Amino acid sequence: MSPVTSVENVVTIVGIRFRPAGRIYHFDPFGQSYTTGQYVIVETVRGTEAGRVVIASKKMAESDLTDPLKPVLRLANEDELRMMLSFKSKEKDALVQCAQQVTQHRLPMKLVEAEYTFDGSRLTFYFTADERVDFRALVRDLAATFRTRIELRQIGARDQAKLQGGVGPCGKTLCCSSWITEFGVVSIKMAKEQDLPLNPSKISGVCGRLLCCLAYENDNYIQAKQFMPQVGTMLDTPSGLGRVVSINVPKESVEVMLESGAIIQVPAGRVDEPKESTKGGCGSCGAKKVSAGKPNGGGCGSGCSSQKGGCGCGKGGCGSCGSGGCGSCGVKRSAGF
Repeated sequence: MSPVTSVENVVTIVGIRFRPAGRIYHFDPFGQSYTTGQYVIVETVRGTEAGRVVIASKKMAESDLTDPLKPVLRLANEDELRMMLSFKSKEKDALVQCAQQVTQHRLPMKLVEAEYTFDGSRLTFYFTADERVDFRALVRDLAATFRTRIELRQIGARDQAKLQGGVGPCGKTLCCSSWITEFGVVSIKMAKEQDLPLNPSKISGVCGRLLCCLAYENDNYIQAKQFMPQVGTMLDTPSGLGRVVSINVPKESVEVMLESGAIIQVPAGRVDEPKESTKGGCGSCGAKKVSAGKPNGGGCGSGCSSQKGGCGCGKGGCGSCGSGGCGSCGVKRSAGF
């Protein structure tokens, strides 16, 4: 018998967004075809709402869906769009009136934004606070004032920046209010990985939290550093032996402190770790140790002009030697040499 192949279920969905740069939710178009830019009336867990189509009708594997599909009721007509714009224009006044009542109730909360549903059936106020707030009395007064269902929702500092918008330290519109749909995890480890100064004013956004952009290139830094020498590594450079003191991933270079104390910048591809010393020989140039004043076969492995089989020293020692041997390659001056 031939094996039974299971065919994955495929469903048709449309992607709808309720706020600019907000999360995209999937809905069931129920056989209708919708194009991007259209406003539709949908059924949500919070009731009937109007949203904008950002993903036209397309097919998707049912296993890729995170939530059960709710239906798209219909395309929004002109009267509903006019009504939505009318309530939209009342949101600022509603925010002012709510702020006055917050002051009267002496509640430790800061209002951020007011939002009507398209038909005015619900009015939501977003606020920030350092702790939980008992706003039951406030809700009753607001319901009596606006004659509609009132909802107060506490949000965090990042959500506040997303709702209010602004300009970041880079001079551009905040990423969270322009295109980021969901906040990812950002940690101080990312700033350390990118060798950024751990100064809160330098690595924090207008929300007071770590910059979202720290996560953009973090994976690239991790991958690049795997192929670059670590800080503290001894390297051979065109200018001599030195120790790595810093790494510059964007420039693909390292800063090396030479034995003289000078710091040079060298491309990462032009540096090599020192060769391991051969048995009884010179660690940096491979010259073999001489014994009893006689050369022990061969000259310097790095091409020194050997004299009597030793390092490229002058008679009786190299000009750069200390009293005990060669200062450039470490070959000890033997007795009688």
